[in-house]
Amino acid sequence: MDSALAPLWAYDAASAPDNAVPSISLTRLRLRSWRFLPGFVPLTLRSARQAERAPGFLDGAVLGEPARLTFWTLTTWTDEAAMRAYLLSGVHRAAMPRLLDWCDEAAVARWEAAEAALPGWAEADRRLREVGRPSKVRHPSPDHAGLRHAPPSLTRGARLRPRG
Repeated sequence: MDSALAPLWAYDAASAPDNAVPSISLTRLRLRSWRFLPGFVPLTLRSARQAERAPGFLDGAVLGEPARLTFWTLTTWTDEAAMRAYLLSGVHRAAMPRLLDWCDEAAVARWEAAEAALPGWAEADRRLREVGRPSKVRHPSPDHAGLRHAPPSLTRGARLRPRG
């Protein structure tokens, strides 16, 4: 294990400083083909369960736009360290390399929030365009680099809740 990552993997929410600022993470992924859906869905469900059980997880939501093969996640964490500990461990870490080939658009945005409440999807999309960045994909669409995507369509979503 990389020694630089060890403190993140050992994150303990109880040790978060009293002045910790909630951190919000937003991802948008678009699969480039229906053939990747059977592999993507189980990893997504397992990653969501991992988030719900992760130390420092406060709230979250997922949104699927099946007709567009587009999937969004929005999560709130006690602080940046808690979010990074989740990102770099378990199912989520194992899934990330597959997205390089599965997606033709992928983007992430992270920001600190005054409160732990989740923003609405329209606000999340605005933030993605304002402070987000494209993630690396091997087969980018023409719109990938410029984050030129349709706003989220509120079709199929679910709330994520912390579970002990």
